[in-house]
Amino acid sequence: MSNSTITKGALAHALKQTMQELPLNKITVKQLVSRCGVNRQTFYYHFQDIYDLLGWIYETEAVGNLAEYRSYDTWTHGLYTIFAYIESNKSFCLNTLHSLARSQLDSYLYNVTYDLMMGVVEEVSRGMHVAEENKKFLANFYSLAFTGLVTQWMQQGMKEEPALIVEQLSELMQGNFERALQRYRQKI
Repeated sequence: MSNSTITKGALAHALKQTMQELPLNKITVKQLVSRCGVNRQTFYYHFQDIYDLLGWIYETEAVGNLAEYRSYDTWTHGLYTIFAYIESNKSFCLNTLHSLARSQLDSYLYNVTYDLMMGVVEEVSRGMHVAEENKKFLANFYSLAFTGLVTQWMQQGMKEEPALIVEQLSELMQGNFERALQRYRQKI
């Protein structure tokens, strides 16, 4: 592991720890670097600001683990992985949700879900003549729906079991990808 990755990881750990104690908008770069034992210059060498670090955390901790779930048979496991990440990082994610950085969380949720959905759409549409904009529309629709669902779940205290939510989503969406793509196929 490179020194850069180690330093970024230490700063990420410091931010996550600090977010268990303070709201994001009350955290300073000075607090993070003193917690890590590095100087401000080191922080700014790696990140533009705390929000950049926040985005890096979401990108590296959760997004990278989802590539294997981009198929029709595994996309629900990918969605469950997103819920599991949020549950295991509850303070961090809720603090992000309730701060000015909410757009970071929304962006993270949307991007990882879009990647999953696009993988499913590409797989299901293989061999069909479906316009790219229709594929993107379908992936966008389901990504926005999932992002809203997760955000609402978080705002309501994360009481419902993620496995149950994913099971309900799976039943709701069973066959919908194929039906939608078949309709789009007929429009070409």
